[in-house]
Amino acid sequence: MNSPSLVIDRRLASSPSGAPASGNGARNPEGQEAAPAKRQRPADHELGFGRVFTDNLFLADWTTQKGWHAARVAPYSALPFDPAAAVLHYGQALFEGFKIFRGVDNVLRAFRVDRHAARMASGAARLCMPAIDPEVFKAGMQALLDVDGSWVPSSPGTALYVRPTLVATEGFLGVRPAESYVFFHIFSPVGPYYAEGMGPVKIWIEQNYTRAAAGGLGAVKTGANYAASLLAASEAKKKGYTQVLWTDAKEHRWLEEVGTMNLFVQIGDEIITPPLGGSILAGVTRASVLEVLADYKLRAVERPVSVEELVEAHGKGTLKEVFGTGTAAVISPVGELGYGDKKLVVGDGQTGPLARRLYDDLTSMQYAQKPDRFGWLTKVG
Repeated sequence: MNSPSLVIDRRLASSPSGAPASGNGARNPEGQEAAPAKRQRPADHELGFGRVFTDNLFLADWTTQKGWHAARVAPYSALPFDPAAAVLHYGQALFEGFKIFRGVDNVLRAFRVDRHAARMASGAARLCMPAIDPEVFKAGMQALLDVDGSWVPSSPGTALYVRPTLVATEGFLGVRPAESYVFFHIFSPVGPYYAEGMGPVKIWIEQNYTRAAAGGLGAVKTGANYAASLLAASEAKKKGYTQVLWTDAKEHRWLEEVGTMNLFVQIGDEIITPPLGGSILAGVTRASVLEVLADYKLRAVERPVSVEELVEAHGKGTLKEVFGTGTAAVISPVGELGYGDKKLVVGDGQTGPLARRLYDDLTSMQYAQKPDRFGWLTKVG
């Protein structure tokens, strides 16, 4: 699979009816054709996030001997990992996440798929993993969409979430890069990421635990970053907060990310997002918001912002808005910040006008309710 022209085998794919798409279906160990049962599709209003998956998945294998090979679409099922697989013991796992939307014109469009493909290709090097050619990344997505496109929901606030994943499969016990990998796409029809939807969330400013440090893995989408966040997030939820606002690893003074999202703060007329410096993921929605803010002719800057500055701005009444940006939630406004024994209500505790404007603008483009003036959407069905 060193070339984007590799032929993708679709013969094993399940059709939307639950039967194999051709006579060459998946076979069980006895050699009998095994037609997977049709997966249940909830109504759009019943969709949560990341719990429902479509009938099929796309896979491709890599070994040091063959490179990329065996690209295929097959029924969604468990992957056969060796118990000594490197991903299980040494954490070689990389993933992406983006969305496909069904527009009001019934056309399917992927949001900024090229940027997500490029980010995954560049992130593989940090984990000593083979990069996925962006054209193959997109071809695999399209092959899977060709059989599972009917799963894309149509209600406002819904989408088809795409999770490309690369993991090390070689079975060995020893700390070195693995010599075999599998890359796959899975699809999940989703509703809002947070139960609050566009309602404001409560966020805890973390002063003890660290998500990522400069020189570490914070700038790539690897599972280790998320494992490191779980304890702090769990403790924040026990205190009544939805997520954690992460601070830097050295001083716990400088603001970094909010939950699984990039952070934006409006103080006075200045809109601030922390600069990328090795511990913060270069979010695609973050980049999109910066472009939209420039289009609005608003003052948006990438600069460090400290907890002290945030608290001071709150005391002066100049802290207008705080919100997170990310693929899953798009824009998530923050209504309250917890910091030690302090509770800082942001603005009036409701969704701010800037967060609302950005959310409405981005989603209107995603659902083709208004023109895609930035060229971010790719027609895929």
